Amino acid sequence: MSLRKSKLDLLVRVRYSNPLPAPPCPPKLLDIPTNPLRYAQPAFINAITNDTPLPMIIDAECGMPLDLGRWECLWEEDGDDTTLNPDPDSLPSLDPKDRFLLSDPSASAAPYANGPTTSGTVTPVPAHVPWLRKTEYLSREGVQRTSTHESKQVLQPIDVSHEAQLHTIEAGFAACTSLDLTTLSHPNKTGVTAVESYDVLPDADIWANAYDLFRFSERPGERPGDTEDPRLDCAILRPMESDGDHFLAYFLTKEDADALEFKEERLAPRGGEENRSTAFHFIRDYETVKIEQEVPNEFLLVLDNGDTSERGPGAYYKNIERKMTLKKKRMNQSDTYADKWQVVHISHVPMSSEEIDERNDALSEVVDPLYLFSRDAEGEVDADGEVDVGGIEMGAEGGDGGIMAEIF
Repeated sequence: MSLRKSKLDLLVRVRYSNPLPAPPCPPKLLDIPTNPLRYAQPAFINAITNDTPLPMIIDAECGMPLDLGRWECLWEEDGDDTTLNPDPDSLPSLDPKDRFLLSDPSASAAPYANGPTTSGTVTPVPAHVPWLRKTEYLSREGVQRTSTHESKQVLQPIDVSHEAQLHTIEAGFAACTSLDLTTLSHPNKTGVTAVESYDVLPDADIWANAYDLFRFSERPGERPGDTEDPRLDCAILRPMESDGDHFLAYFLTKEDADALEFKEERLAPRGGEENRSTAFHFIRDYETVKIEQEVPNEFLLVLDNGDTSERGPGAYYKNIERKMTLKKKRMNQSDTYADKWQVVHISHVPMSSEEIDERNDALSEVVDPLYLFSRDAEGEVDADGEVDVGGIEMGAEGGDGGIMAEIF
């Protein structure tokens, strides 16, 4: 049985020189026919030319002699120095060939033309860039520099007085009431205009709840992607810990009927003992890839025409607390879990008095017109958004952020 030897045993192979010894007999004169003209070719002496150093004779003035005898003021005490120090009010005429030397090289990013210009326009030199810079970066910087130079405008002073602020607010309400929807066009689709407008208001129904946005690397659950799964919008994520690593356990119901009944009961929970529990079974673990603690530009938006609810028509929004990207966690038999559950039974129970007070406190931010004044009366809010009430420092948003904030 032969063993296949790898070619990468040694990165640098050791080579030993083995010169041949001199022949034992003297050389013989052999007559080799050749063309003498091949020695007359210029390429024959290239090796000699490359090895021959060229003498460089440089004088003290580096080949640019300067005759100082032309200026008498350098040698005489009372000599006229107007040729060396001309009057700024009456400068001598400049040669047209030297006018381009007085141009400002940083006035523009256009390429520099060597020598004098005939059109009268000054062509400055480009910005300095590192050696071996890619050309696409050079063109991009040129476009950005040009656009920045063109966008510079003189900023007008802004009136920030109390009367000016009131006038700006009243003008905003007037513009909304007298807005012509036909003048609003789509930014990307030509010919598409607005047909209806909504008032953008905070959603008081869900404002007391904290919402996080979870993004999965692939569809969760055990069903294929082309199969509809009504259980996904009522899944449960439970924080877990194993050997110092934090991750999330994903739970789903076994049957679709259980998920549909759970969602119906969540919209209209029944009181008393009739409220039964729903079993959620463990599917798999997910680990967090990226967590964004601040999401300033994404919201939950609900367009309500006012047909099915008591509130008026409008676009109701709720901010998103955090964004998380999840991926499947690799299963390891050596992991030791603190408390791993295979089944979770969930049922709706009445809220306690502490939970009701916490909910009303969060809801007062959008339903109480004097919310800011009441917060200022309770305690001072510092620059970090923290309130000092009775010597106890806590977050201005109220609460502790939930168990998800404790885990992550």
